Amino acid sequence: MKFIEVHQLWAWVVVLSNAGAGGWALAAHRYPQLRHKAMWWLTIAAQLSVAAQAVLGVLVMNVDGREVDQLHVIYGFVSLASVGVIYSYQAQLQQWRYLLYGWGGLFLMGLGLRALVL
Repeated sequence: MKFIEVHQLWAWVVVLSNAGAGGWALAAHRYPQLRHKAMWWLTIAAQLSVAAQAVLGVLVMNVDGREVDQLHVIYGFVSLASVGVIYSYQAQLQQWRYLLYGWGGLFLMGLGLRALVL
């Protein structure tokens, strides 16, 4: 299997995991009984999937030697940077943490979907 095939399949892992984590965090903001450690593990896995996708993208370009639309590369970089921004604001927005990770997860999902279309 070439890196491009793994990159294309992994894109759906990024999209679906961030959609699930974001939706769960938004629901947990409203319904405290949904606040569970498993939500944070899913969030960590979803955000790490973004980093893995970025590494796969670099492998697609450098090992497979594929030319990639620069806008696609920008979406990948913005996704990776967004994970860092979301994490960096968690201490300052402690009371809004579930909203931060909820909307952040949905934002990452949207970036992933947009990158899929390019």
